[in-house]
Amino acid sequence: MPIKNPKDLFVLLLSNVRHGAQRETAIYQELNQLVQDQDIKEALDARIFLSEKIVSTLDECFRLIGEQPLKPSGRLQEIFMEEFRRELSDIQAPVARHLYILAKVQHLTHLRIGEYVALVAAADVTGDYGVGVLVESCLADKVAFIERTRRLIRHVIESKAAAKLVA
Repeated sequence: MPIKNPKDLFVLLLSNVRHGAQRETAIYQELNQLVQDQDIKEALDARIFLSEKIVSTLDECFRLIGEQPLKPSGRLQEIFMEEFRRELSDIQAPVARHLYILAKVQHLTHLRIGEYVALVAAADVTGDYGVGVLVESCLADKVAFIERTRRLIRHVIESKAAAKLVA
């Protein structure tokens, strides 16, 4: 699709973010199957719920601007998951596996945050302020998830250190 104006760019960016959010839900479901730690499972379950809510919010954005999502063209998340699976298969220690999974969750979420920042700016440029509010609420959700995951990583590390002290 040729990009002729800011609205075309906005639809392209919004389509990419929506596709990414949809794919992200599947990624979190796959990661959840690989985790044994209950705290991490709960965090991923919450992330799955919120990812589904984000897809609904992005669908509302399309409704508000009177457009349909474009067909996705990128393979970034597929490549990300291929690399993730390959690297994870080499990690044997459960705590190391959990930390690796959490680190990759952070990595993926930071990529998404960059997309949402650009999308909020594009909404402002196109004058779609209501859509900007919806997109910014999705961005806030991502930022909150980063903080919660950071705390969970700290918890995993502190638990491992406490277990070493007891042993």
